[in-house]
Amino acid sequence: MLRFAIVLTLLAGAPAAFGQNQPGNPALRHSVEQLRASIGKWNVTTDFLKHDGTVAKSATGTYEFSWVVPDRVVAGRSDIPELKQTAGLLFYVNEAQKKIEMASVGGDGKLWIMSGPLGGEVRTTQPYMASGGGAGRLRFTRSKVTDQSFESRMEYTEDDGRTWTPGNHQRFRRAAPGKP
Repeated sequence: MLRFAIVLTLLAGAPAAFGQNQPGNPALRHSVEQLRASIGKWNVTTDFLKHDGTVAKSATGTYEFSWVVPDRVVAGRSDIPELKQTAGLLFYVNEAQKKIEMASVGGDGKLWIMSGPLGGEVRTTQPYMASGGGAGRLRFTRSKVTDQSFESRMEYTEDDGRTWTPGNHQRFRRAAPGKP
Protein backbone atom coordinates (compact mmCIF):
# COMPACT_ATOMS: atom_id res chain seq x y z
CA MET A 1 0.00 0.00 0.00
CA LEU A 2 2.84 2.40 0.87
CA ARG A 3 4.50 1.71 -2.48
CA PHE A 4 1.20 2.49 -4.27
CA ALA A 5 0.92 5.82 -2.40
CA ILE A 6 4.51 6.74 -3.31
CA VAL A 7 3.92 5.94 -7.00
CA LEU A 8 0.73 8.04 -7.00
CA THR A 9 2.60 10.93 -5.40
CA LEU A 10 5.36 10.74 -8.01
CA LEU A 11 2.86 10.50 -10.86
CA ALA A 12 0.89 13.47 -9.55
CA GLY A 13 4.01 15.62 -9.71
CA ALA A 14 5.02 14.46 -13.20
CA PRO A 15 2.84 16.87 -15.24
CA ALA A 16 4.20 19.88 -13.37
CA ALA A 17 7.74 18.66 -13.90
CA PHE A 18 7.13 18.22 -17.63
CA GLY A 19 5.61 21.70 -17.81
CA GLN A 20 8.73 23.35 -16.45
CA ASN A 21 11.05 22.22 -19.21
CA GLN A 22 10.23 21.61 -22.88
CA PRO A 23 13.62 22.23 -24.50
CA GLY A 24 13.36 19.76 -27.39
CA ASN A 25 9.83 20.33 -28.66
CA PRO A 26 9.09 23.74 -30.22
CA ALA A 27 5.41 22.86 -30.87
CA LEU A 28 4.90 21.93 -27.21
CA ARG A 29 6.69 25.11 -26.09
CA HIS A 30 4.45 27.23 -28.33
CA SER A 31 1.29 25.58 -26.98
CA VAL A 32 2.40 26.03 -23.37
CA GLU A 33 3.07 29.70 -24.17
CA GLN A 34 -0.51 29.95 -25.48
CA LEU A 35 -1.74 28.73 -22.09
CA ARG A 36 0.55 31.10 -20.20
CA ALA A 37 -0.53 34.06 -22.32
CA SER A 38 -4.22 33.38 -21.67
CA ILE A 39 -3.94 33.85 -17.89
CA GLY A 40 -5.81 36.91 -16.61
CA LYS A 41 -8.91 38.85 -17.51
CA TRP A 42 -9.81 39.90 -21.06
CA ASN A 43 -12.35 42.37 -22.45
CA VAL A 44 -13.84 40.85 -25.58
CA THR A 45 -15.86 42.24 -28.46
CA THR A 46 -17.63 39.59 -30.52
CA ASP A 47 -18.91 40.43 -33.99
CA PHE A 48 -21.48 37.89 -35.18
CA LEU A 49 -21.13 37.65 -38.95
CA LYS A 50 -23.55 37.25 -41.84
CA HIS A 51 -22.83 34.70 -44.59
CA ASP A 52 -21.00 37.38 -46.58
CA GLY A 53 -18.72 38.21 -43.62
CA THR A 54 -20.33 41.55 -42.75
CA VAL A 55 -21.27 42.24 -39.13
CA ALA A 56 -24.85 41.34 -38.15
CA LYS A 57 -24.49 42.16 -34.43
CA SER A 58 -21.75 42.99 -31.92
CA ALA A 59 -21.65 42.20 -28.22
CA THR A 60 -19.09 42.84 -25.48
CA GLY A 61 -18.11 40.65 -22.58
CA THR A 62 -15.22 39.21 -20.61
CA TYR A 63 -13.14 36.06 -20.46
CA GLU A 64 -11.04 35.18 -17.41
CA PHE A 65 -8.48 32.38 -17.10
CA SER A 66 -6.41 30.93 -14.23
CA TRP A 67 -4.14 27.93 -13.73
CA VAL A 68 -5.45 24.55 -12.61
CA VAL A 69 -2.26 22.60 -13.44
CA PRO A 70 0.69 24.89 -14.26
CA ASP A 71 1.79 24.66 -17.88
CA ARG A 72 -0.89 22.07 -18.67
CA VAL A 73 -4.46 23.09 -17.73
CA VAL A 74 -6.20 26.48 -17.55
CA ALA A 75 -9.78 27.01 -16.32
CA GLY A 76 -11.84 29.93 -17.48
CA ARG A 77 -15.17 31.63 -17.72
CA SER A 78 -16.75 33.72 -20.44
CA ASP A 79 -19.58 36.19 -19.85
CA ILE A 80 -21.58 38.13 -22.45
CA PRO A 81 -24.17 39.93 -20.28
CA GLU A 82 -26.25 41.49 -23.07
CA LEU A 83 -26.83 38.01 -24.54
CA LYS A 84 -27.25 36.44 -21.09
CA GLN A 85 -24.53 33.93 -21.98
CA THR A 86 -22.01 32.41 -19.59
CA ALA A 87 -19.75 29.44 -20.27
CA GLY A 88 -17.14 27.43 -18.42
CA LEU A 89 -13.88 26.72 -20.25
CA LEU A 90 -10.90 24.38 -19.99
CA PHE A 91 -7.82 25.10 -22.12
CA TYR A 92 -5.17 22.40 -22.02
CA VAL A 93 -2.22 20.66 -23.62
CA ASN A 94 -2.64 16.97 -24.35
CA GLU A 95 1.01 16.08 -24.81
CA ALA A 96 0.41 12.35 -25.34
CA GLN A 97 -1.92 13.01 -28.29
CA LYS A 98 0.13 16.01 -29.50
CA LYS A 99 -2.89 18.33 -29.24
CA ILE A 100 -3.88 21.62 -27.71
CA GLU A 101 -7.57 21.65 -26.84
CA MET A 102 -10.27 23.88 -25.44
CA ALA A 103 -13.55 22.64 -24.00
CA SER A 104 -16.53 24.93 -23.50
CA VAL A 105 -19.96 24.34 -21.98
CA GLY A 106 -22.69 26.93 -21.49
CA GLY A 107 -26.13 27.05 -19.95
CA ASP A 108 -27.55 24.83 -22.69
CA GLY A 109 -25.32 21.98 -21.49
CA LYS A 110 -23.74 21.47 -24.93
CA LEU A 111 -20.07 20.51 -24.59
CA TRP A 112 -17.81 21.70 -27.40
CA ILE A 113 -14.26 20.36 -27.64
CA MET A 114 -11.98 22.18 -30.06
CA SER A 115 -8.73 20.41 -30.95
CA GLY A 116 -5.67 21.31 -32.96
CA PRO A 117 -2.08 20.14 -33.31
CA LEU A 118 0.51 21.24 -30.75
CA GLY A 119 2.06 24.50 -31.90
CA GLY A 120 -0.91 25.40 -34.08
CA GLU A 121 -3.34 28.31 -34.02
CA VAL A 122 -6.33 26.48 -35.55
CA ARG A 123 -8.73 24.25 -33.63
CA THR A 124 -11.80 22.39 -34.89
CA THR A 125 -14.69 20.66 -33.15
CA GLN A 126 -15.72 17.07 -33.56
CA PRO A 127 -18.27 16.52 -36.34
CA TYR A 128 -21.94 17.00 -35.49
CA MET A 129 -25.18 16.59 -37.44
CA ALA A 130 -25.88 19.93 -39.14
CA SER A 131 -29.44 21.18 -39.58
CA GLY A 132 -29.37 20.26 -43.28
CA GLY A 133 -28.25 16.71 -42.51
CA GLY A 134 -24.58 17.13 -43.41
CA ALA A 135 -21.53 16.83 -41.17
CA GLY A 136 -20.98 20.11 -39.36
CA ARG A 137 -17.88 21.43 -37.60
CA LEU A 138 -16.68 24.68 -36.09
CA ARG A 139 -13.18 26.00 -36.81
CA PHE A 140 -11.42 28.60 -34.64
CA THR A 141 -8.31 30.46 -35.81
CA ARG A 142 -6.27 32.67 -33.46
CA SER A 143 -4.36 35.57 -35.04
CA LYS A 144 -2.77 38.98 -34.48
CA VAL A 145 -1.30 37.78 -31.17
CA THR A 146 0.52 40.26 -28.89
CA ASP A 147 1.06 40.32 -25.12
CA GLN A 148 -1.99 42.53 -24.68
CA SER A 149 -4.37 41.36 -27.41
CA PHE A 150 -5.29 38.73 -29.96
CA GLU A 151 -8.11 37.92 -32.34
CA SER A 152 -10.10 34.79 -33.06
CA ARG A 153 -12.30 33.87 -36.00
CA MET A 154 -14.93 31.16 -35.88
CA GLU A 155 -16.14 29.60 -39.11
CA TYR A 156 -18.52 26.71 -39.60
CA THR A 157 -19.11 24.04 -42.20
CA GLU A 158 -22.21 21.99 -42.87
CA ASP A 159 -20.64 19.87 -45.63
CA ASP A 160 -17.76 18.21 -43.76
CA GLY A 161 -15.27 20.97 -44.54
CA ARG A 162 -15.77 21.43 -48.28
CA THR A 163 -16.91 25.02 -47.63
CA TRP A 164 -16.57 27.27 -44.56
CA THR A 165 -18.89 30.14 -43.62
CA PRO A 166 -17.96 33.06 -41.32
CA GLY A 167 -19.48 32.75 -37.84
CA ASN A 168 -17.90 35.34 -35.59
CA HIS A 169 -14.82 37.49 -35.09
CA GLN A 170 -13.58 38.18 -31.56
CA ARG A 171 -11.11 40.82 -30.41
CA PHE A 172 -9.53 40.16 -27.01
CA ARG A 173 -7.87 43.03 -25.08
CA ARG A 174 -6.16 42.36 -21.76
CA ALA A 175 -8.12 43.93 -18.88
CA ALA A 176 -5.86 42.91 -16.02
CA PRO A 177 -2.37 41.47 -15.82
CA GLY A 178 -2.01 37.70 -15.83
CA LYS A 179 0.09 35.66 -13.48
CA PRO A 180 2.25 33.30 -15.58
